[in-house]
Amino acid sequence: MKIAIYAGTFDPITNGHIDVLTKASKVFDKIILAVAEHTGKNTIFSWEERCDLCERSVAYNKKIKVMKFSGLVVDFAKKVNATIMIRGLRAVSDFEYELSLALMNKNLSKELETVFFVPKNKYLYLSSTMIREVVALGGDASDFISECVEKALKEKVKSEK
Repeated sequence: MKIAIYAGTFDPITNGHIDVLTKASKVFDKIILAVAEHTGKNTIFSWEERCDLCERSVAYNKKIKVMKFSGLVVDFAKKVNATIMIRGLRAVSDFEYELSLALMNKNLSKELETVFFVPKNKYLYLSSTMIREVVALGGDASDFISECVEKALKEKVKSEK
């Protein structure tokens, strides 16, 4: 069984992330959507909230399992027997960072390979940060996030004002 891992903050998960997961689920037997506890980023949602939103957003796909992790992703990958790291590439600007990350992960874990997926054109410029800003400023992000994420994000933004 080929187990792949897609790790990130997912603050919040976007349709771009979901598109990458959907594509990867056609290639791999099982995908672990690994939600990072500490990423060096200031998150708007708690770890539990991010996991819950991820679970609800990917519930349609039985190949995807959402799990929390802390520490190095390569250690978590070993723990869950994943041999493939999934990463999304949006633009050329992502490539240098993602290549560095893939090379570091390979250095830390020789058996872990990185596979890149490119999301649909309409998601190429999309980021969680951008979604948070659009919603915080009263914009419509419904084409780019699931309904449950949109509702939670609007509530979060409203409570922080």
